[in-house]
Amino acid sequence: MSVPLMGMLLLLSVAMAGAGIVIAVLLLKNPPLPPATFCAVLVLIVASSTAAVYCYGWFSVTLGGPFPELCEDRNASGAELASLKQEYWPLRNACVYSDGSTVEYVSPSVNVVVRVLAGLAVVLTGAAVFLRRRVRRSPESTAAQGPPAGRAGAQ
Repeated sequence: MSVPLMGMLLLLSVAMAGAGIVIAVLLLKNPPLPPATFCAVLVLIVASSTAAVYCYGWFSVTLGGPFPELCEDRNASGAELASLKQEYWPLRNACVYSDGSTVEYVSPSVNVVVRVLAGLAVVLTGAAVFLRRRVRRSPESTAAQGPPAGRAGAQ
């Protein structure tokens, strides 16, 4: 992916997370609160936060930060620098030495945060779908709405 595209994705995901937070606050201030709708807003917040954290990690890998300069020509055991390794999933910058040792410069916490947020988004999506289907099938919701409009004149 190109840097401008990832930059736009980062800005869009931060804006969506902010909008989701504003929507969640407005929903909490105006009861009654439909649980499925609130779960959907939480999915928006968590998913856009996941994208923002991933983009941050992607930029740290792509733009390198202090990465290439941090690689020593030789490690503590005297092995020479064999190669530089950059991966986008999982996000990592690494100095690979001839003895097989590596020194990573992207924190593994970025990968952990991305995976936890993505998992939470999937769980919340499932909860929103479950709550939405449960509301549709509950007898109280159909009784409160009355008969369908097409059958009202036929009775």
